[in-house]
Parts: sequence; structure tokens; C-alpha cells
Amino acid sequence: MISEVNTLYDFKTDRNQSEKEMLPYERFMKYGAESLSSAELLAIIIRTGTGRNSALDIARNVLQLGGDIETGLNRLHHISIEELMSLDGIGQVKAVKLKCIAELSRRMAVEQRKAKVDFRSPETVADYYMEQLRHEEREYVILVSLNNKLQPLNETVISVGTVNSSLLSPREIYRHALKCGAVYVVLLHNHPGGDPTPSRADLNITEKVRKSGELLDIRLVDHIIIGDNSFISFKKERLLN
Repeated sequence: MISEVNTLYDFKTDRNQSEKEMLPYERFMKYGAESLSSAELLAIIIRTGTGRNSALDIARNVLQLGGDIETGLNRLHHISIEELMSLDGIGQVKAVKLKCIAELSRRMAVEQRKAKVDFRSPETVADYYMEQLRHEEREYVILVSLNNKLQPLNETVISVGTVNSSLLSPREIYRHALKCGAVYVVLLHNHPGGDPTPSRADLNITEKVRKSGELLDIRLVDHIIIGDNSFISFKKERLLN
């Protein structure tokens, strides 16, 4: 009986040991993608290692880049191709592949939210644009022109600024809105620092845009500021007089 127990124990130990030694690709084929860690998934993309590091070692090093900016796979949004290529085992081709993965993940997240957007609901609008804007390191201002049923007619990037400021004028906004026959407009922009609290400049320009729209009979429905997983809606906060 003791020998049978020992044999069974040895079998389980050998099986567990062999599973631990499985390469990420083999683990994927046997158990599926959900069984792999983020590093193992990246290792499959990286494919080959070097004399000093395996593909899995390189993947772990990739996940350490970026310092305190984001965590895990989200760091890929902020790491440059040059930073990736500074790692042993990452050349230009692998760096481009990794950046493409980050962009694909962003687009998939955006597409999932698109069907739920309702421009009468600040929450759904912010949720949709969050993935587009929260990772940006510069300030983007987006104008969404809407018809009389609050359905989108056009989306335009009005300006791209520095980390601290962006250029914006009511004239530029309504030039685009009039061109596509808008009845309503929504403004969105991101705060790269992560805090969506409106600045004095944000409040002033929003008021100018609102007043200019009244003269043209085009109503500013909302101005939404996107932070890091947070947002502020001028409509919701009753900041649109």
C-alpha cells in the first residue's frame, strides 16, 4: 500500500513538474489563452529569446518598463519603440509588433463601447471616449457634431496641444459644425495628468463656445473632460449656464 501511494505521489509530482516546464505556446495549445499570464502571452508574440534570456524572460522585462506609469500590459501604451528596443532580445520588428498589440487592444475596447453610446447620457459618452483619450500624453480636443436626434454626424479632432494646454477657438469649432449641418455639438478633451477637474481656462472657453453656439442656433450639449478612469461632465455638474 505504501509503495502504491508513493508511486501515485511520484506520478503527480512528475506531471506537475512537466506542466511547469511547458513553454507558453504549448500551454496555450493545451489549456487555452486564458490559462496564460500576461508575460506568457507576450512571450508567444516575442517567439525567440537570446543566449542570455528566454522569450519569457524578455516578456517579463517588457512588463517592467514604464516605471510607475500604468501597470502590466497597459504600460505598452506609454512605452516607445526606442525603449522597447533598449531591451536585450527586442529588435525593431518585435517592438513594432508589441506596439501593434497595444493599439489593437485599445481599438477592441473602443468598439465594444461604441454601440452603447447615447449622447444624452454623459456616462456612456465618457465610457466610449475613455479608452481613446486616457492613455494620451498630449491634450486632444474632440468635437462631435450631432443632428436634431442627437445622433453623430461627424467627429473631428479640433486641436492637439502640449501636456499643459491646447489651442481652441469657438470659430474653429463652429466652422466644422456648420460644415456638416450640426444642430447640437459635444466637446471632449483629456487631461494627461489624470485629474479631470476643469481649469479656469476650461470654464472660460466652454462659456465662450456655448454663447457662440446660441448665436448660430447650434447648442452645446456637453463638455466632457476625460481623466485617468474618471471624467467630469459640464452638463452633469450643471456648469453649462
